[in-house]
Amino acid sequence: MAQELQKNERNDRVTPAGSYDPFGAMRSEIDRIFDTFVGRRFGDTPSFFQNREPAVMPSIDVSETEKAIEIEAELPGMKEEDVDCTMRDGVLTIQGEKKSSRDETKENVHLTERSYGRFQRAFRVPETIDQDKIEAKMENGVLRITLPKRPDAQQPEKKIKIGKSEGGGQ
Repeated sequence: MAQELQKNERNDRVTPAGSYDPFGAMRSEIDRIFDTFVGRRFGDTPSFFQNREPAVMPSIDVSETEKAIEIEAELPGMKEEDVDCTMRDGVLTIQGEKKSSRDETKENVHLTERSYGRFQRAFRVPETIDQDKIEAKMENGVLRITLPKRPDAQQPEKKIKIGKSEGGGQ
């Protein structure tokens, strides 16, 4: 059975006929407010920042192994010289500036495009990290930072035996 769709005047969302989506309206409003203060991510074209540069916010993945903490930051189009990594007072900071320009000339057309954006991300690092052995490598627009743990912090996993309770059940 096909449902008739209509535009809801209260939140401009397409919903099944006659229904109101209060959570959809709330999410749209929160997204709008958040985008106003924070900006957009790489590659997004902001519709309401026509004369302002968009915020550059790279995607970050953090994982932990027995021996290290690994941080990966997606920085497409950026080079090593565009990014700085620093460690101070237990805080790892990754910052940089994305710059790109394109200049194209064809017959009667001359096109020049430039875009810029700065970013900064900071992470509190646990005291178990050996700060003298931190390494960072950039390859194909992905920054990989390895934060090795000190040897005394590398504890092997311990299996804990689970026994039955004395009360016989519940």
